[in-house]
Amino acid sequence: MPISEGFARRLLPVLDELVAGYGTPFHIYDAHGITATHRAMTAAFGDEPFRQHFAVKALPTPAVLELLLAEGSGLDCASPVELELAGRLGARGDDVVFTSNNTAPAEYDLALKAGALITFDDRTIFDRADPLPETVAFRVSPHGLAAGSALMGDAAHTKFGVPAGELADAYRAARRRGATRFGIHGMICANELDGNRAARAAVDVIELGARVAAEAGITLDYVNIGGGLGIPYQPGETPLDFQAFANAVLAARRRSFPRGPAPRILMECGRYVTGPHGVLVTRVVNRARKGREIAGVDASMSALMRPGFYGAYHHISLPFAAGRPEGTFDVVGSLCENMDKFAIDRTLPEPREGDILLVHDTGAHGHAMGFTYNGRLRPAELLLTADGGIEEIRRAETFADYLATARWQPEPLPVAASARAPHRKQATHGD
Repeated sequence: MPISEGFARRLLPVLDELVAGYGTPFHIYDAHGITATHRAMTAAFGDEPFRQHFAVKALPTPAVLELLLAEGSGLDCASPVELELAGRLGARGDDVVFTSNNTAPAEYDLALKAGALITFDDRTIFDRADPLPETVAFRVSPHGLAAGSALMGDAAHTKFGVPAGELADAYRAARRRGATRFGIHGMICANELDGNRAARAAVDVIELGARVAAEAGITLDYVNIGGGLGIPYQPGETPLDFQAFANAVLAARRRSFPRGPAPRILMECGRYVTGPHGVLVTRVVNRARKGREIAGVDASMSALMRPGFYGAYHHISLPFAAGRPEGTFDVVGSLCENMDKFAIDRTLPEPREGDILLVHDTGAHGHAMGFTYNGRLRPAELLLTADGGIEEIRRAETFADYLATARWQPEPLPVAASARAPHRKQATHGD
């Protein structure tokens, strides 16, 4: 949906001058909006033990992660590169939750060395892990309402987690191996805007955690209800009521753990924290009629793949085209793929060459999902700071970046040389 009034008030007065001096395309993020969202999430849980770990995959840009770490956020990592990024930013121990899938032994060792809160996604990874981390947590396969998510799959078709019926045995095995601290993880939804549905899915995880803990004879240190909270991409959609969501989670925790210390609540939201606080700024470079009205821009799906790949809606505006007649247009990039479209049949003021065009809600899974096919390189990222300044936090890619890993002079591998070497004839029984 359109960016917030505050973001617009801070950005639009400087946008024309910024574009004239810096060029396009670029993503720009609103530091004030990002920190305000994180603070509101934390405040919703009051004095109860709660911590949000930002999903690094959503926006893996150091300046934004530093901003969130300074606010008390942790980081949610799922790969060795994300672990290294967290470490370079000073995130240590339970600042980091490592929730990966089909985890290689070397990746597990890195997470263990970092002291991260490690989530075991299946029994195979747990069985080969030696030594175990201080706290053992398993991820439960989608169950209850979470099983209805098309992005995660139901329990019979998902690649994620341990089936709910096998969890107690998994925790008993961890206890036999000497584990004394435990957590449980459940990804509750994906881009969910229905606060009641999201709350019920979180409650499913909390209640399951209580049942499994009692059955396995363990005490849970934390329940990680994952992320997946959505944002209103389309105008007219209602934002999720996070305070009501938090209230439902806390009530379920009180009901499920009436005696003794209740587990901490952890979350791993990404999109919900940064998604609404970013826009892709691009220019109209071509107007054409090809059976339909086309507005070609200087960004391509290499900068934002969600519309072309998922058919996802992103609001589009022409901030300096007020008063023009409206029409129906396709907004497209210049990648040699017909799916390279930011919008189809979108009602807009008539675009003209040179116009600044904004694609909204690109603060998560925008630049992070970019690619370089066709040599359409990823654009810069800028940050609109809380005091109104603008900082470059990632430069645009160049030709040198595009070929940084290419070998202009191919280098033979030792194994290939060995394979070409003559081998001694092996003796046979008749020799």
